[in-house]
Amino acid sequence: MQAQSVMASDLVSRLGGVLNGSDISVHRCASLANAEHDCISFAVGQKYRKAALESGAGALIVRERDISLAEGKTAIVVADDPLVYFARVLGILHPAPPAAAGIHPAASVSPEARLHPSVSIAANVVIEPGVVVDAGCAIGAGSYIGRNAHISAGCVIHQRVTVCSDSRIGERCVLHPGAVIGSDGFGNAWAGDHWEKIPQIGRVIIGNDVEIGANTTIDRGALDDTVIADNVRIDNLVQIAHNVSIGRHTAIAGCVGIAGSTHIGAGCLIGGGCGISGHLQITDRVTLLGGTVVLTDILSSGVYGSGLPAIEQSTWRRNTVHWRNLDEMAKRVRSLEKTSNTMREAGSNKK
Repeated sequence: MQAQSVMASDLVSRLGGVLNGSDISVHRCASLANAEHDCISFAVGQKYRKAALESGAGALIVRERDISLAEGKTAIVVADDPLVYFARVLGILHPAPPAAAGIHPAASVSPEARLHPSVSIAANVVIEPGVVVDAGCAIGAGSYIGRNAHISAGCVIHQRVTVCSDSRIGERCVLHPGAVIGSDGFGNAWAGDHWEKIPQIGRVIIGNDVEIGANTTIDRGALDDTVIADNVRIDNLVQIAHNVSIGRHTAIAGCVGIAGSTHIGAGCLIGGGCGISGHLQITDRVTLLGGTVVLTDILSSGVYGSGLPAIEQSTWRRNTVHWRNLDEMAKRVRSLEKTSNTMREAGSNKK
């Protein structure tokens, strides 16, 4: 993304905060380790003191209590999380290039689709009958928008995205390359000697300001809809099965699998590699540590985890032998406890 130069005072005027030190021109955003004098970075907490003081950045975004981290530099002092402020600065200094309105000659757009004149349709896009694409949307090369799907205003659909029939995408959503929205859920019934497919007639409904990562799949509902609420963040390679619902502001890291008909509340944080079984209820403000397996409802907010951290191989092998015998060991312990209690009672009776 092309960078542009902005005075530090202009950033404060637009985003708030207090300018401390010289009013310098910043050209780009960078990490503390790789920043140069025309760069702006951020630092949170004294554990970054050495990195901040040694950084070549000309300007730092800090909280008031961390003002010493910006010694010798221009500081923008903020009341909230410096990372949030830094994200907004990134949007100013490194804006995404606007997509030019128009339909590429190599796109295939049904005459029965309704596209706002401002939309941008790249090469080899296929748009089926009944599709509605609202103002300011950009659809990247090779994407497919199925029959009667609706893409609301301001969405960015990157390359090779598939939005299947009847799906609804809210405003200002971003779908990264390879995402598949509205494919059939895994619905099958065993008919005694073969599997019978259960037609999936629900939809996928995605709220406003949702971002969906590369090669993530969200299945359509079997009967009811699969629903992703406003401002949800979903990382790459996530599988969301049919009839799942995800509450507002929830964030899901990569390689998570969520089985069908599970309902996840608002403001949840789901770490990478989690596996969540089907037909469960997970309440609001739950944090699942990476690799957690969820097999039962979680009805109280809090932090949950499961699984074991990596350990040295020989120790792992020895522990595995013990784990295989845990049930037998538990039976032996119960038997010993029973014998001990019997002997204790017999001794008491003799007295």
